[in-house]
Amino acid sequence: MRILIVEDEPTLQAQLAEGLGAASYAVDTAGNGVDGHYLGASESYDAVVLDLGLPQVDGITVLRKWRASGRTMPVLILTARDGWHEKVAGIDAGADDYLSKPFHMEELLARLRALIRRAGGHASAELNCGPLTLDTRNHRATVNGQALTLTSHEYRVLAYLMHHRDEVISRSDLVEHIYAQDFDRDSNTVEVFIARLRKKLPPGLIETVRGLGYRLTPS
Repeated sequence: MRILIVEDEPTLQAQLAEGLGAASYAVDTAGNGVDGHYLGASESYDAVVLDLGLPQVDGITVLRKWRASGRTMPVLILTARDGWHEKVAGIDAGADDYLSKPFHMEELLARLRALIRRAGGHASAELNCGPLTLDTRNHRATVNGQALTLTSHEYRVLAYLMHHRDEVISRSDLVEHIYAQDFDRDSNTVEVFIARLRKKLPPGLIETVRGLGYRLTPS
């Protein structure tokens, strides 16, 4: 899963990127509204963390531009503790949730997980597909209760497929959602991750839909 952080304060931006990276997300960052708007308008993200007090273009304007152009990714806005008017303006502009500064990283991660789940139509933090269970809180996958050992990229691929269970996902979609922008992307490596996952999962759980991509479905 891939997240965009738009935050101009360098220390906080670095802390957010580190925390989200440790939680197995692919992370892109922007330090102003112009760069943030460009990335959100041109790249594919599963969620965005957006500060409202940005230089060049403020966060509310960025968010309104995204929504006006049809961008529907979940957006979590960051506001000052006493900025209730900013919270209202952010929600009205199309934000899905807000978090007041200062905040605990665990709460931000929980809110992001909830936004991503809701975007995929999931109510629980545990996603299931036949004998396979993905605990999004602990980044843990099990088959019939037995834990799987996954690399960070294998987990990202599996998490994306689980969030989009029964949907056909193309290789290009997987590439866009498991790598950060500055990563040397190679769509051929997706096939490698799929092959590794198939060795660790029950047969038939990941289907190849010829010419289209992959689908995770109960065998």
